Amino acid sequence: MARVWIEDRANHADYREALERWQEAKREGSKRQQPGRWRVRWYGPDGKPKAKTFGKLPQAEAEKAAITARLDKGSYRDPKSGKAAVKVVAEEWFASKRKIGRTTKRDYRDLLDNYVIPKWGDWQVAAVQWEDVDAWVTALETKPGKSGRPIGPARIIKAYRVLAMVMKHAVFSKRVSVSPCHDHELPRPDDEDEHVYLTFEQLEQLADAADEYRLLLLTLGYCGIRWAEASAVKVGRLSVAQRRIRVVQNYTDVSGVLALGPVKNHEKRSVPVPRSFADELGTLTRGRKADALLFTAPEGGPLRYANFRSRVFDPAVKAAGLEGLGVTPHKLRHTAASLAIAAGADVKVVQTMLGHKDAAMTLNVYGHLFPDRLDEVADRLDAGRALALSKLRAPVAGKA
Repeated sequence: MARVWIEDRANHADYREALERWQEAKREGSKRQQPGRWRVRWYGPDGKPKAKTFGKLPQAEAEKAAITARLDKGSYRDPKSGKAAVKVVAEEWFASKRKIGRTTKRDYRDLLDNYVIPKWGDWQVAAVQWEDVDAWVTALETKPGKSGRPIGPARIIKAYRVLAMVMKHAVFSKRVSVSPCHDHELPRPDDEDEHVYLTFEQLEQLADAADEYRLLLLTLGYCGIRWAEASAVKVGRLSVAQRRIRVVQNYTDVSGVLALGPVKNHEKRSVPVPRSFADELGTLTRGRKADALLFTAPEGGPLRYANFRSRVFDPAVKAAGLEGLGVTPHKLRHTAASLAIAAGADVKVVQTMLGHKDAAMTLNVYGHLFPDRLDEVADRLDAGRALALSKLRAPVAGKA
């Protein structure tokens, strides 16, 4: 059992002295509280002594019962640890993010500096309550953001999730026993990434309109790799014989500086290349070193997304008559997924192509594209039932 007890301080010299000072101050009109006679004492999980004083015995008994229960259940938290400022815990949490990509880390920093710390920085972590967080989410919806414009639903959700991760860190570091960031109704996100599914003909027309970057658009539209991954593919990672592109790195643009790093979710993978243009891709490798980029800017070096959009992609969209569809280089991933599913690819194949962390994510995004096999299942059930009934109803030899 946990060691928790109540100490009566009535005969303690320090208490008697404090009581005399209080009585004297009271005669002079002071309204301060009487010093606490009853002290709850216990040892925390760290073995260090703790104490909390109360003026009335029932209060001390209630606290003793509560501390005992928390110690027995393993949910005990040192009351002093909950006084840490949210900004201190936030910086601890941010420093602990060792595996996230540069772009994600930059976004976390931006959300902390613009939305989380300005609101919660000086709060004690133990003081943040569920209703406080809920009121904050409402304020984010109704008040202008850092730019002076309304904050979009997706941004609000991200800011909330960053606070939730900070408070989860507070739970893990034993500052609070439970996070106030749970079961909140968040705004419905806009469909910022509305899917665009091009047909074979539309994709070919778009690629042809991109002239020297035709093969890059075919790669995006048929292989499903991300723009940042495609721009980082090196010559040595294309195997024409095996019809595979090995995706192991990507470029991220952080404050205008391109940096080469691991792919999203660290999901290295090999993606299939249709034979119909694999040989053409091979022509880009001739006479070039294995560590050279497969797709480059006109002046050499890595492609930059903004420049490619304005100089190549958007004019190609217009030339192909695809304006108004909202197609972007990134959304060609959706086309790749839809064409692969229509060709009979199962969810695991599509997951591998796109570099999703798991098949559940693929189904969440593209589940509606997979063929409805309910009739096929029902037909097989009918066949099985018919076979069973025929056996049950067949006449038994020797019986009428």
